[in-house]
Amino acid sequence: MKTDIEIAQSTQMQHIADIARTAGVDEEYLEFYGKYKAKIDYRLLQEGKAPNGKLILVTAINPTPAGEGKTTTTVGLADGMRRLGKNALVALREPSLGPVFGVKGGAAGGGYAQVVPMEDINLHFTGDFHAIGAANNLLAAMLDNHIQQGNALGIDVKRITWKRCVDMNDRQLRNVIDGLGGRMQGVPREDGFDITVASEVMAVLCLASSITDLKERLSRIIVGYTYDEKPVTAGDLKAAGAMAALLKDALKPNLVQTLEGTPAFIHGGPFANIAHGCNSVMATRMALKLGDYAVTEAGFGADLGAEKFLDIKCRMAGLTPDAVVLVATVRALKHHGGASKAELNQEDLAALERGLPNLLRHVENITQVYGLPCVVAINRFPTDTEAELKLVEDQCRALGVNVALSEVWAKGGEGGIALAEEVIRLCEAENHFRFAYELEQPIEDKLAAIVKKVYHGDGVVLTPAAKKQVKQLTELGCGDLPICMAKTQYSFSDDQSLLGAPDGFTVTVRNIKVSAGAGFLVALTGDIMTMPGLPKVPAAEKIDVDENGKITGLF
Repeated sequence: MKTDIEIAQSTQMQHIADIARTAGVDEEYLEFYGKYKAKIDYRLLQEGKAPNGKLILVTAINPTPAGEGKTTTTVGLADGMRRLGKNALVALREPSLGPVFGVKGGAAGGGYAQVVPMEDINLHFTGDFHAIGAANNLLAAMLDNHIQQGNALGIDVKRITWKRCVDMNDRQLRNVIDGLGGRMQGVPREDGFDITVASEVMAVLCLASSITDLKERLSRIIVGYTYDEKPVTAGDLKAAGAMAALLKDALKPNLVQTLEGTPAFIHGGPFANIAHGCNSVMATRMALKLGDYAVTEAGFGADLGAEKFLDIKCRMAGLTPDAVVLVATVRALKHHGGASKAELNQEDLAALERGLPNLLRHVENITQVYGLPCVVAINRFPTDTEAELKLVEDQCRALGVNVALSEVWAKGGEGGIALAEEVIRLCEAENHFRFAYELEQPIEDKLAAIVKKVYHGDGVVLTPAAKKQVKQLTELGCGDLPICMAKTQYSFSDDQSLLGAPDGFTVTVRNIKVSAGAGFLVALTGDIMTMPGLPKVPAAEKIDVDENGKITGLF
């Protein structure tokens, strides 16, 4: 059996100019990055017809070691829709180097439902993340330089909130002391690093609608507080213009292709467990402008990625999804039901029945909390039995939701036709889209709404420090911002060991910080970290390149 990278490398790609023609992009908007990648000038969004395609969100159950295949399903669904004669485009996030070299591996789909060139997409791509890291770290450098040069703004070095970043899982950098070495080497202080995908600059880029909007958002970023408790912004440090100059090309969406030649925009990459988990607004709008259907995905389970897509991205960008695809595997559901990884290939209806509530809770959230049409896509494995598949189908039908088998990993677009047909039907179905909370609600009420409505917990508990932050943020005028929950992806709760559909729990918020440029509040729960670490055996140990430049071991 071929690996993902072997399948990708054996496929003859089309020149990106041909893919652009398929997408309806005139060459005047193209900036070529070799033969198979291009950036699209954002002027395209300002000219011609307004975006009016149907928006399809692909989300999933809570992830397990058994895998779900959300990106694979997204790609295969779009390929399946095109096989049915529909003008469908893909809009995805860019992979971070952290997971690529860590535990998760690549993020370009799998099997015969991939975006290519998968090696480039997973490694550096067009340099967007490096630009974001440079802009983030320029702001950090200008902040420390301001303090070194006399600190005219009166910044309290004990209340600096801005961190440096690097796009790598490097736990060693979580907490550092810098500025050592004498008076001319800077002001010694405690500091730290986030992974680039957790940087507010990433969120700003993904939510910006233009260069002007980008600059305005960058200028609002709060980097710390003065001795008299006033916020200090990137605008106060006169950093926004230079940061925008570093980001001007990174703001342009990237165009690539699926294995079957479907145009795919891949742009931006915030994690969904510690950031808002969606690709850029500009890429999504381009897909909607050029296609009759835009298929996009949001990170991790629907309690994280879909919640943030709907409550943050759609709210800010004025988007309304037309249909939602909820991806699950029988194997993952059995894992949620208590089956060990070694037992997942065996029929186990009892474990499946115990794990099914995880899927059904996500389905209920999409249809009842958010009022959206939904279909469950079962990413089929060869070991799935007919009895297991029927059990899933029967339970979903009881909630009024259809189930479609997805075999896109093995068959590409052909294996996604049944799912595509159901999605096309759903796009014309009744739609009562609404948010899980209203912005006017107090911060604690919005937190409670997410926990009770989406996680199905009993409520939210704020630590004394978090309560103080809520009071300060409300006084600063930030109380009407949406909430970006930083929470484990493995459970509805903030305890990753509580699989399935737990109840009777509370979620503890230990820290709330404002991302004023992005336009949301980040609530950190449990032991979630903004800088992951590498596993005992990193994926990087298996990656290599030969003398001809051919990469191996990349997923």
